[in-house]
Amino acid sequence: MIVKTEEELEGLRRIGRICAEVRDAMIRAAEPGMTTLELDTIGRGLLDKAGAVSAPESTYNFPGATCISVNEETAHGIPGPRVLKAGDLVNVDVSASKDGFFRRYRCQLCPARGQAGAGAALP
Repeated sequence: MIVKTEEELEGLRRIGRICAEVRDAMIRAAEPGMTTLELDTIGRGLLDKAGAVSAPESTYNFPGATCISVNEETAHGIPGPRVLKAGDLVNVDVSASKDGFFRRYRCQLCPARGQAGAGAALP
């Protein structure tokens, strides 16, 4: 997309902010003992509350609102009964649209780094 107007730029900012906030909330909520489906449910609720539509669901009929990959899964993990454990490498990927604008944000929780952003330890 080539942004041509201030309104288009604001539309991209709005959906970008939503995706980033959902991703960050999911990262804060991730803890050992919860399932990837429980984590996805948090993301789905926040997307719904913001009036955004999950891109994986609406575009590809993906069986989750977000993609959550654990350890050996490199990307696009399907949320389900997998239980998160301390030390897991978790990738949270939030893609959504609103008012015709689309954004994607992802983050890994990496036990080796212990920092947010590039990676944070799953306790």
